Amino acid sequence: MGIVKISDQMHENLRVASGALSRSINAQAEHWLRIGMLAETNPELRYSDICQMLLRAAAQDGPTLADAIGAPIEERRHHA
Repeated sequence: MGIVKISDQMHENLRVASGALSRSINAQAEHWLRIGMLAETNPELRYSDICQMLLRAAAQDGPTLADAIGAPIEERRHHA
């Protein structure tokens, strides 16, 4: 675990979003980081595809994010 410095405005965005979505500020930041990382490494996937992939992985205690990033495009589309 480490410390990440962010702008005051981003921290305020996290505070508002975490309150609205009933998450801790850290959980909201981790969520946005996870979505952003997957979006950057899978530009062909829509936001809803990424959410479905994360939900499926969590429900199956399945692939990690590293697995999802490393999976071939066809496999990601099949699972998304």
